[in-house]
Amino acid sequence: MQEEQILCACSAYEQKYYLNPRYASLPSAIQDELQIMAVTMTEDVGGVFTMEFDEDGSLYMSTTAKENDFFYDEIGSHLKIKQYRVKYAELLENLETYYKTFFIDGVNE
Repeated sequence: MQEEQILCACSAYEQKYYLNPRYASLPSAIQDELQIMAVTMTEDVGGVFTMEFDEDGSLYMSTTAKENDFFYDEIGSHLKIKQYRVKYAELLENLETYYKTFFIDGVNE
């Protein structure tokens, strides 16, 4: 694997949520939870929220914003990501295991 793989993303600018079709096999309850997390993040801090796997299978959450977006809360985004890491620790760990099992180990490749 040479590049990061986006799991999901949400944009406050376009008011859209995206789940990578590659992960459509995730149970609907998990897909719903990811959508809730992403939409809540962008409603609270603005910008664009992304969850993606790196080449080792670690799951990263990040936010970005347009250059002159004065409504974007950069500090709040870092705090919310830390909160998510605690609140959703089991879910995030299970997603990493899922990714490593089905995508890195080559089962679905």
